[in-house]
Order: sequence, then C-alpha cells, then structure tokens
Amino acid sequence: MNLHEYQAKEIFRDHGIPVPPGKVVTSAEEAASAAREFGGMVVVKAQVHSGGRGKAGGVKLARSPEEAAEHASNILGMDIKGLTVEKVLVTPAEDIASEAYVGVLVDRVTQAPMFMVSSEGGVDIEEVAHTNPDAIRKLSVDPRYGLLPHQAYWLANSLYDDPKQIKQAAKIMGQLYRSFQAAGASMAEINPLIVTPEGEVKAIDAKVSIDDNELFRKPDVEAMRDSSDEPQAEIDAREAGLTFIKLDGDVGCCVNGAGLAMATMDLVKYYGGEPANFLDIGGSSNPEKVVNALRIITSDPAVKVILFNIFGGITRTDDVANGIVEATRQIDIGVPIVIRLTGTNEEEALKILEREGFSAYTSMDEVVEKAVELAHQN
Repeated sequence: MNLHEYQAKEIFRDHGIPVPPGKVVTSAEEAASAAREFGGMVVVKAQVHSGGRGKAGGVKLARSPEEAAEHASNILGMDIKGLTVEKVLVTPAEDIASEAYVGVLVDRVTQAPMFMVSSEGGVDIEEVAHTNPDAIRKLSVDPRYGLLPHQAYWLANSLYDDPKQIKQAAKIMGQLYRSFQAAGASMAEINPLIVTPEGEVKAIDAKVSIDDNELFRKPDVEAMRDSSDEPQAEIDAREAGLTFIKLDGDVGCCVNGAGLAMATMDLVKYYGGEPANFLDIGGSSNPEKVVNALRIITSDPAVKVILFNIFGGITRTDDVANGIVEATRQIDIGVPIVIRLTGTNEEEALKILEREGFSAYTSMDEVVEKAVELAHQN
C-alpha cells in the first residue's frame, strides 16, 4: 500500500523528523487560503501515487496566493500516468542550499532493512544508481539492534562536511528508521533532504510504501488507504480475500498458493505466452472465492483464456470444481477455460467437472501449454 506524500509526512512528523507544515486542499480557493496562511510563497504539489510529478507539471512554485490558486486549478483534474489528481498539498517554499537522498527499504537479498544515501538528491535514485553508482552509500541494518548511532554518522558523513549538518542528518536517519518500523513499511525515503542557507537540515518530500502483510496489526495505517488510485479489480480482490495483481498478458491465471502462482506464470512465459495476472485464491477453497476470482479475471478484456492450476493440500479440489461450475452459471465467461486439479478430493472434483462437460489435466506442463495455445488462437 502506497501513502500520499502528506500522509508520509504525518508519520515522519510524529517521529520528530523536521518536516515543513502543509495543507491538503481540493479547490483553488482553499489553495489560496493555505498560501496566505503560509506567508504567500508556497509549493503546490499533486497528491497521486506516482513518481515523476514534477516532470508531469504536478509540482509548481507559487509566489502569491493568487498564483497558488491558479496552479491548484491547473493541477486538480490533471492526469499523471493514468491517475487523476483529486487533491494537492500546499506547503511553504524553502530556500535550498543543497539536496540529498536518504531512504531505507527491505532488502530481499540480506533479508534486512537497507539504508541508501546519496549526496545527489532531488532526482530519481534509480537514475543515480545507473549513471553514478559510486554516489550511493549503502548500509544493511541488523533488525535486532536497529540503526546504531555510529552507523547513522557514517552514512551522514558521506552527505555533508559540516559537523552540524552531519549531526542533524544522523538524527533524522534514526528517526526515519523508527518511522519505517512503526509504519510496517517496505520502503521509506526522503528525496530531497535539504540544507537551507542557514544550515538547517529538513525533509521537504516523503514517500512511504507499506507491506500489506503488516496492515492487519496497524489499523491506523490501514485507515490511510486511498483506493481511488487503485485498479478496481485489485480493490474487488482485496475485499474478496484474494491476492491479485494485474499484468499485461492474455492468459488469466487462477492458482492456489503464491509459490505455485509464480511457477505457473514462469511456465506460461516458457511456453511463449504472457500471464494476464497474478491471482492467488489462497488456502481456503470456498467456492465463492472461485466465483469472485472468475469475475475479476473476466473483467479484463485482454484475457483470451483462463488457466486454473490447483494443487489441493488444504485447498479441496472439489470445492474449486464447484466454484468453477457455479461461476459459469452466474457469469458469461466468453473465453475458454483450461483446468488442472490434483490433490485433496481429486476424484470427486473430476466427477463434478465431467458432469458439467469440463475436463481437467493432471500435468502442469500440459495444462499451461494448452492455455498458451488457445490464447494464440484467439
């Protein structure tokens, strides 16, 4: 789950990170009022879950309340990478002497939080990594102890020469790590971390992504979810207790278990196809889950064939078979369905499908190869 900038700043502010004040508004009049409150010169920033807002014209400097209103009017309703801007953040403009990047993310290789800092802030860190990798300093954090003071100073020392700025930055890094942990984040970054002409170090931008697996124990963070920027299919899947990610292919996949789902998509690619989605119905085999899964898959006009790959352990294959039958009665599927069911109650499942005119494979290779073949024909 991604947070908006203003939400991420709230979390940072709660943990002591020096973040300028700001107001979220939805109209030009509110933007002008906020600008007057902040002394006239402000920055108007689109609030959408997308990078590249500045390049798209979604971040503008306003030198007066009237100019803030004009910028807000232009930005509200703007399309940024397929997302419509419905609100903007108005925040005081800052004089900037230098910009740096500071971020912490979950590193899947070390299975630990990883700090990344660079003196080249204000630009995409991916671009810095590509063009000047030596400008990035990295540090793996032992989660048992967190970011230790001497580690924070080592990171900050690569950003600044001034001891006062190093001390401020090291403190902010400690606060950023605590923010990262408290929110259950998979990534938290400040870009840019600025130094003002007076030597103050501040976070004037914020980005946080939350690990969805943390949300059940962080209801306050879950309450920040903005579904307006999410695909409807992903919203429907979450409400139905399914794990769904939209992809760009034409083979709709319905699988139980994340590992099997990944293996299925790999095999679709191996046989020359393109998966249309990642969809995991999980360990429960409630037939209603299968019905909901098929509703979601068939809502994608790109899907040319639906592939079921079910390995029954906890999941009962007869429940899945009943779900397939019930879904075909409720929904106009419109595309071929190929099925592999093996495992718990397999014989009963095959009988259920046969009564309704379906057949099922037991070989994973065969069912995937058939699905790709049908997708190419359609």
